[in-house]
Amino acid sequence: MAEPWDMSKYAIDPELLPWLDMLPTIALTDAESLAEKRASLDEMGSVLPPYDATNAIDVRDELVPGPDGAPEVPVRVYRRAGQEGAQPGLFYIHGGGFVIGGLEMADRFAMPVVDELGIVVVAVDYRLAPETPFPGPVEDCYAALVWTANKASELGIDPARLAVGGESAGGGLSAATALLARDRGGPALSYQYLWIPELDDRLETESMRAYVDTPLWNYPNAVFSWDSYLGEGKRGTADVSPYAAPARATDLSGLPPTVVTVCQFDPLRDEGLEYARRLSQANVPTELRGYAGTFHGSSLVGDAAVTQRAAADQLEDLRRGLEVAS
Repeated sequence: MAEPWDMSKYAIDPELLPWLDMLPTIALTDAESLAEKRASLDEMGSVLPPYDATNAIDVRDELVPGPDGAPEVPVRVYRRAGQEGAQPGLFYIHGGGFVIGGLEMADRFAMPVVDELGIVVVAVDYRLAPETPFPGPVEDCYAALVWTANKASELGIDPARLAVGGESAGGGLSAATALLARDRGGPALSYQYLWIPELDDRLETESMRAYVDTPLWNYPNAVFSWDSYLGEGKRGTADVSPYAAPARATDLSGLPPTVVTVCQFDPLRDEGLEYARRLSQANVPTELRGYAGTFHGSSLVGDAAVTQRAAADQLEDLRRGLEVAS
């Protein structure tokens, strides 16, 4: 059982406060707690109402070639029905601390984005840790990105406007996939969107040390997440790859224009701030969005003004970054 959250320590947005007790509890400590959380998230996903799209959206599932010697990778492609011509494409990577989540999480992101912007979204269902530790998940993402770029014409994607983006662990995997694409000579990416990204296994930032009891994500969960992804005993050691923890990368030059978002009371806040600073220092066009009074996952409170503002910012950032026609 997770300890109750002491709200008096944090200046949480007043519109979010009444929802705290109704948000799901995530306390990851061992294999049993992980199995329970995976099951409860599957159950929650089955009862959430579907997105009511204004435009008809075609959704199809594919199996694409995986990394050498690994299984095929499931992807889900979202595109407005009847749309003609090449559109911007977003390769989307879901969150879940490297250990939970799947394409249902991608549905909740992709449907409104495709509906509003008319872009094509390709979401990847990478293998999860600890069953598949690094480098399996990021190599799944990279293999699926390569397939997306190779199939751009068939998918109706403009290859000059292909971006990568994701939330939380998906933001970290997006940053890592962009590093792989740069270092392996492609595919070319026009933009990356890193939404509250999980980037640094060292867990030494001020926000990470301070936020040990915040809802949905906190220091103890981060410990479990990185131990699962890297393997026991590897977290914080000197030889962790930047393709696992992008904060470890010594050279951030040559990456695509980037937006990084952070929440005020999120243990991941400072690693996102620092990554944005270093991208800017490396002459990568970078914008940073920070939302006062929010915490990791507070976007689940959809009626709050701060959530609606962040959602509007996200659409506008993607519209601008992908050069979507008005």
